[in-house]
Amino acid sequence: MDDAGAFRTELADHLLGDGVLHDSKWLKAFRAVPRHEFLPHFYRQTHSGDWERITAKHPDWLELVYADRVWVTQFDGDDTVTGGTPTCSSSMPTIMAIMLETLDVHNGQTVLEVGTGTGYNAALLCHAVGSDNVTTIDVDPNISQRAQDRLHRNGFFPTCVAGDGALGHLGRAPYDRLLATCSVATIPPAWLEQTRPGGLVVTTLHRPIGAGLVLIVSNGDGTGEGRVLAEDGRFMPMRAHAHPPTLAGSGGYDRRATTLPLNTVVDPASPFEFFAGIALPGVAAGQDWLAHPDGSWVHHHGSHVDQGGPRKLWDLAEQAVVEWHDLGRPRRHQFGITVGPTGQFLTLNDLRWPL
Repeated sequence: MDDAGAFRTELADHLLGDGVLHDSKWLKAFRAVPRHEFLPHFYRQTHSGDWERITAKHPDWLELVYADRVWVTQFDGDDTVTGGTPTCSSSMPTIMAIMLETLDVHNGQTVLEVGTGTGYNAALLCHAVGSDNVTTIDVDPNISQRAQDRLHRNGFFPTCVAGDGALGHLGRAPYDRLLATCSVATIPPAWLEQTRPGGLVVTTLHRPIGAGLVLIVSNGDGTGEGRVLAEDGRFMPMRAHAHPPTLAGSGGYDRRATTLPLNTVVDPASPFEFFAGIALPGVAAGQDWLAHPDGSWVHHHGSHVDQGGPRKLWDLAEQAVVEWHDLGRPRRHQFGITVGPTGQFLTLNDLRWPL
C-alpha cells in the first residue's frame, strides 16, 4: 500500500472508531476515494493569523490532506489571492461522514449535491451509489469545472452543473436525496419541490448563533418537516445567504454586573447556545461582544457588561437562560423544523419560532 492509501485507511478507521461511520458503503468510499486528488493545494492559518499555501511540495502535504480537518481552498471567490474571506473549502471528514450517513441513500436512488466545492464529496457519493445517480451543482463555474476535471481523472462521472444551487437543478429532478454542503438561512423551496415525497434533505442552518445540521423529510411540494441533528456542523454559507459582518456598536451605554459567561451564549459546545440563537435572532458575536443590525450591542468584560443601542441584548440573553431552564434545558436535537406554506419555523413541542 502506498502512503496515500495508508493515510486513507487511517482516516476511515478514525471515522469508524469515532462512531460517525456505520454503513459499510461509506467506509469503503472513504478508504477508496483519494482526497489528495481533490486537494492539490489548500491554505493553513498560522499562529500569526496569516494564511500559508500548502501544495504537494510541502513535506507534510499528504499527511495534512488526510487529517480530519477542514481546509480552505479559496478566498473571496478568487483563486489568485491568499487571505480574505474563505469562499470554498474541503469539509472536515467527520462532518462529511455524519451528513452522508444521515442522507440514508440506497442503491438506485438519485442525489443532488448543492455545493460541489473540490469535488471530493461528490466522488464519495459516486463511489457509493454510482455516477449516473449523482448530480452536483456549484455557483462558481471555475470551481465546477475544476471539480469535474478532477472527478473525471479519477473515474467519476456525475452530472456537474454551474448554477445557483438555491434553485436546485430541475433538469434531473425529482431526486430521492438532496445534500447541501453549504449553509442556508432558510430552506430554499426548490429543494423540497425537487425532492420526491418522502425524500430527504440534509443541510446546515446558517445562523450567527445556534447554527447546525438539519434533516427534513420532503412532501414533494416545497414543504416538509424534520429535526435538528444532535451533531453540530458549521459550513460556509451559500453566497446569497451570507450575513454581512456586524460590528459591536459605540456611543452611550449602561454598565452592570453579570454572572453569565459569554461562552454560555455563543460557544457551540454550550448546551444553551442553540436556544440562544432562537432567543437572539440576527445577533452576531465576536470575541467579547454581541451586536445586532438595529444598533444594539454588548461588550462583555467577564464580571460586567456594557450594553447600548435600542435594546439591551444582555438582558435578553439572561432572560433566555431562565426560559430555557423553564423548558427543561432542551438540547439541539430536541428541536424540530417545519417548512410550510405560511413560513419556516424551529419547533419544540407546541412552541415555534420563525427561522
